[in-house]
Amino acid sequence: MAAAADLQPVLPMLAEQYERVTGVKVLASYGSSGNLTTQILNGAPMDLFLGADFVYPEKVVAAGLADGTAPTQYARGILVLWARKDSPLQPITLDSLTDKRVTAVAIANDLHAPYGQAAVAALKRLKMYDAVKPHLVVAENIAQAAQFVESGNAQLGLISLTAASTPKFQGEGTLIRLPTSSYPPIMQCAVVMKNSDRRAEAHAFLNWLLKPEAQAQLSKMGLQPVR
Repeated sequence: MAAAADLQPVLPMLAEQYERVTGVKVLASYGSSGNLTTQILNGAPMDLFLGADFVYPEKVVAAGLADGTAPTQYARGILVLWARKDSPLQPITLDSLTDKRVTAVAIANDLHAPYGQAAVAALKRLKMYDAVKPHLVVAENIAQAAQFVESGNAQLGLISLTAASTPKFQGEGTLIRLPTSSYPPIMQCAVVMKNSDRRAEAHAFLNWLLKPEAQAQLSKMGLQPVR
């Protein structure tokens, strides 16, 4: 499957659980939703696409490549501000974004990463974008944005709660959630590929992901369940 980068801390554990239950092995290729969509539209052989929003999976549907007429939402993403515990900016608040000591704020590329688009929208809604823009360090995807701030190459990061919820990030830093009213809902959606010879297995995994047990797992990993 092609999987949005925010799922990198989430999918391996879910895939392991699914394999134990079904015997089916799930292999994921991660990237920004926009880049993965481009690969799919150019013929990359995928069975399932788990995007970080609705728009990119809908492009796959519109191109006639999906086994269905609309994407299926499996979760809702959550945007957070994260900083290392050893940062002089601690305790962080939203106002930390405009602190004069800040020279680098990591975000995902808003041209093809839904979490990057959410970050830019939030900064604009909070009337901070003009002040923060000169300090933005743009990563290829949300996983790389998390790496930038965790490594200290950025002092703050607007990253996914999936990354911030991992034991490593919990141990090394603190987070605050961006107000959900400050950015459009991150409706994480999926599509099964029409030309896949494993459509049945792809549908089975997506159906499993929507079951209460799997949805409960998502809520512990930084995603808001939809069922």
